[in-house]
Amino acid sequence: MPLDLTIRHLRFAAATIAAARLLAILLLPARAQNAGEPALPPPAPAATAPATPAPQPAPAPAAAPAATGPAEPGAVPAAARAAAPKPKPKPKPAPPREMALSDDPTPALQPETFFATSLASERYAAIADAGGWPKIGTTLAPGARGKVVAALRKRLTAEGDLPAEAAGGEAWDAALTAAVKHFQFRMGLKQTGVVAGATLRELDVPASVRFRQLASSAQRLAGNDFPFGPRYVVVNIPSAAVDAVENGRVARRYTAIVGDVEHPSPEVEAKIGAVNLNPTWTVPVSIIKNEIMPKMQKDPSYLAKARIRVFDNRGTEIEPKSINWANERAANYTLRQDSGAQNSLGSIRIAMPNKHAVYMHDTPSKRLFASDYRFLSHGCVRVEGVYDLAAWLLEGAPGAPNGQWDKPAIMAKIAGGERQDVTLQKPVPVVWVYMTGWASANGTVHFRNDIYGVDAVGEARGDR
Repeated sequence: MPLDLTIRHLRFAAATIAAARLLAILLLPARAQNAGEPALPPPAPAATAPATPAPQPAPAPAAAPAATGPAEPGAVPAAARAAAPKPKPKPKPAPPREMALSDDPTPALQPETFFATSLASERYAAIADAGGWPKIGTTLAPGARGKVVAALRKRLTAEGDLPAEAAGGEAWDAALTAAVKHFQFRMGLKQTGVVAGATLRELDVPASVRFRQLASSAQRLAGNDFPFGPRYVVVNIPSAAVDAVENGRVARRYTAIVGDVEHPSPEVEAKIGAVNLNPTWTVPVSIIKNEIMPKMQKDPSYLAKARIRVFDNRGTEIEPKSINWANERAANYTLRQDSGAQNSLGSIRIAMPNKHAVYMHDTPSKRLFASDYRFLSHGCVRVEGVYDLAAWLLEGAPGAPNGQWDKPAIMAKIAGGERQDVTLQKPVPVVWVYMTGWASANGTVHFRNDIYGVDAVGEARGDR
């Protein structure tokens, strides 16, 4: 099916920069932005061991047949067998982690990203209009042969992972392994060189969907006037990753936890002005209504266990048990969690004032960083290497105990328990973007899943 007129507006052959930006803004679909906060912590200390799925109950044993003769020697009587404790079922192993933090030194967002992504969408539109690429549909590994390997070669050639001159043949060779690894690199997957699991699923995504990801991401970037500088921070929400960029290259990249589907992290531009050490956490009204009030009705000691104190509008501390938590007026009180190891913000909050009231921070639930699915917060961004990120942000900042706010100095200050706000020497720009498909300045095209389901360009074209 040929591209409809709306999609053809994304072509840039004859468009100027201003016209392209204006057109994309006009096409930009509205997207609700919800302010977010960290998820409410459990009152008990968070575990640090890897999460293990809850064991499944063992199936009920079949009824024993009635005895028809003398019991065999050593047999256990039926009554005793019924009374014997059932063996505990073994927990299912956690699924293998397939995602990988990219080692690409190129930032997810560059000054050239908007135009590179728009041009890439043109290329993928042409692929879709020409019939797309073959579906693989089965797991493959080095040593495989046959028509399905030939299809894999054609599939990888379509996106440039495999050179055109290597497209032919039904045997697996080193060039094909390298091409699979390059494909995995672009998808944010572990570079195993094996076609299975997430790799197979991504290979079988139709070209029209990839076009939609690129074109939709370009639309969202069109109105972005982010002030790129020598140092800036990028959070790409679908990647659940944070880039600390210096002089156009990724100086540090961190695994992150971002907003869940019901509390999506917003696209936002701001400036990081300070790092809060041993922060307190003021509970948002939405969490008081939806989570705290029901918990307090079930367990009146919940707030005490979570070290959350209650204050009235004059700042006077109130005894939680004196409040009717079934009354909606309970949400009018201020709830503040004390700083400490179990604070929902952890030990560090990165201050970036913005209208959505979101920020980046530490977390006591560090085990969650080990999961492939990291869309778990109330909208804020939790950073796995937040101590290291804080040290990078605070380079040159005054007031450090040993002359510089390096990681040991930050950890020592936190260990002291005192709350302190450390101002950056110079504010660092930060941007949160939602790019499910994007192209680097060198033309490399990357994709991530549309977790929030907001990609809309070209939906009527069908998948092929």
